[in-house]
Amino acid sequence: MAGLFITFEGGDGAGKTTQSKLLATWLEQRGYEVVHTREPGGSSLGDSVRNVLLHGGHVYERAEALLYAADRAQNIAEVVRPALERGAAVVQDRYIDSSLAYQGAGRPLPQDEVRRINEWATGGLWPALTVLLDMNPEVAIARREAAGQKADRLEREAAEFHLRVRAEYLKLASVEPERFLVLDATRPVEELHEQIAARIAPLADG
Repeated sequence: MAGLFITFEGGDGAGKTTQSKLLATWLEQRGYEVVHTREPGGSSLGDSVRNVLLHGGHVYERAEALLYAADRAQNIAEVVRPALERGAAVVQDRYIDSSLAYQGAGRPLPQDEVRRINEWATGGLWPALTVLLDMNPEVAIARREAAGQKADRLEREAAEFHLRVRAEYLKLASVEPERFLVLDATRPVEELHEQIAARIAPLADG
């Protein structure tokens, strides 16, 4: 059985964790070993980087982009590639597209430079499928507040920042429709899971 790399993208509060867990269970039922990971924070180094990026003080824009890339390099080398090489399915919350959206559009950093450092950090590894859970940022904020969740450093950015991030995600998906599955994240949880499973079935069973 060949390894399978699937990533979930979208704004905070869109339901990435819920859908990635449902997918992990679905893949396990089909005989896969499933490695469920996240960025930042998926590796031994990642938890420290995650704390700095999401819960620390001010981080300059270029430093932020490099920290995300460093975390990503470690996660790919330590977790993702070994799993794929032994035929596991890797289900991951966020990947390079997050940096392209948040640092390459939310921040005023050159898109091509953000892409270049991340492709270098990962050795050019891209997922077989990226599920983009699309949602209006205002709805996502309301969801988070209703759940009593405290906003992290990025979530506290102005509305304009999150609108730029959303627009960039949709742009990335329009450029690579064969890699992206774009879904309306306000739809019922089970409906979304069924759509994700239907798209992944040919990859998982092939």
